[in-house]
Amino acid sequence: MTRPFLKMNGLGNDFVVVDARQAPFSPSAAQVKAWGDRASGIGFDQLIAIEGSASGDAFMRVWNSDGGTVETCGNALRCVSWYLDRDAPGADLHIDTLGGATTAKVLERDATTGMASVDMGAPRLDWTQIPLLEEMNTERLELQVGPIDAPLYHTPCAVSMGNPHVVFFVEDVAAVDVERTGSLIENHPLFPEGVNVEFAQVIDRNTIRMRVWERGAGITRACGTGACATLVACARRGLSDRHATVIMDGGPLHILWRQADDHVIMTGPVEVEFEGQLNG
Repeated sequence: MTRPFLKMNGLGNDFVVVDARQAPFSPSAAQVKAWGDRASGIGFDQLIAIEGSASGDAFMRVWNSDGGTVETCGNALRCVSWYLDRDAPGADLHIDTLGGATTAKVLERDATTGMASVDMGAPRLDWTQIPLLEEMNTERLELQVGPIDAPLYHTPCAVSMGNPHVVFFVEDVAAVDVERTGSLIENHPLFPEGVNVEFAQVIDRNTIRMRVWERGAGITRACGTGACATLVACARRGLSDRHATVIMDGGPLHILWRQADDHVIMTGPVEVEFEGQLNG
């Protein structure tokens, strides 16, 4: 059996997107891993299924390239909103995820590109919501990497945007060994469900440079929920305002942590790379 898909990306964070609203789509972890392999498969960071929803316009299901499922993905939400906007141009789109309900709106589009904004809801800041293994102040976690008397990275901030994030503040993000440190922290016992790891360098109060290690995917060029978590972490620590441009390896996202209702609004681009067929 074959299944049509779109290969899409948000700032280089790339996806295979399958419309599963009319026919069930339940790939095995082995299938997802094979499709996601960049050497022998299609290659992607995440596999996305657009499913029906009783309470919204669609439900977005997410698998990482390692075959495991995760709660949500910010860059993918923009891609899914672009896809759904074809049937309802300019409408507010209600997209459910395992991480909670979101609202998206496509601001501009053409045949293969666009710009979309997603209301990611309020950040979750209690230690039970991340979740952590033990009670701890999520604004300043008791966690460090390296020697006790001279740690390389320490005292990060934890934020959930429907999925768990930990944000380390650094002076020079280009000097960070993201693969080594990210893989170490992703499976740290403090995070029983694993964690996405961000390294943030504050340029000024409205500009943040960030690199990311995604749980189950490794280094990616961008992470939408990670950009949201990074802005929230910087604002909580008084390092930035509640709105900033977060610049990742793949490019910038504009993030607003709205004071009126505590919601985080993410705005950024969408690109369609090609169409194809999944086999198996």
